[in-house]
Amino acid sequence: MDFKNKSIPETILGYGPFMAEPYYGHRSRLYYEDLYTQPESMAEVILNAYDCGVRAINLINDENILKAFDLACENGCDMKVIATIGKSEIDYLNPNYEVACEADWEGDIELFSAYDTPVMLVDEFITDAYKWNLTSKILAKINDSGSLSGLITAYPYRTTDLLKDNIDMDLFDFYMLPINSFAYMMDTPSFLKAQRAEFREKILDLNKKIIACRVFSVGIQTPDEAFTFLNSLDFIDLVTFGVASVDEIKKDMEVLKSF
Repeated sequence: MDFKNKSIPETILGYGPFMAEPYYGHRSRLYYEDLYTQPESMAEVILNAYDCGVRAINLINDENILKAFDLACENGCDMKVIATIGKSEIDYLNPNYEVACEADWEGDIELFSAYDTPVMLVDEFITDAYKWNLTSKILAKINDSGSLSGLITAYPYRTTDLLKDNIDMDLFDFYMLPINSFAYMMDTPSFLKAQRAEFREKILDLNKKIIACRVFSVGIQTPDEAFTFLNSLDFIDLVTFGVASVDEIKKDMEVLKSF
């Protein structure tokens, strides 16, 4: 995608399994041992994603993940970075939004300005804290850095309904949100045809570039199911998904390329 003089790959490698996020349940411990504590293993997955055609990665300011990415780059990976700004070490399942808003977001912006970073996104726990002055300040700082800016939300319904009345919509261009046919990790009990049509109108009204995440419902759906569903939606511009192995990225990209 070419947007505002930036080239932004439409497929983005996520960091969820690399970080062993707790929403993976019992698999989190395996991901921690096999990936997070093993930057070389992460780098191998990143390199294979690059070889499969993935040209962007969603990164956070984490020593192990950055080490893995730097290792991959040293071995021929040339991915652009879609950075998450203000990621904090809080309990994902029971977040403390006050603590989240104390993250060193200025340090993150400075850090990722040294990479090829066309887009920086405000972390979901800052966005969903609804401290609009702080969110606006971060977006403005990102824009000043030369990157395009955006928001991440864990609440695609509630947060979307609040945006226009609470923030200058000209401050950002991208909006990352969870979306899948199971409504898994979305703030709605279901996501059926009528609900999808209503949600589509909400999203189109924002006039932002939409990045879909949690598309596999954290492993509940197969890549074929997930990508078939995404292909039925006309308001998704980019997609990010995490993988836990070389085999996974090869299989996922083979399916994605068939659409």
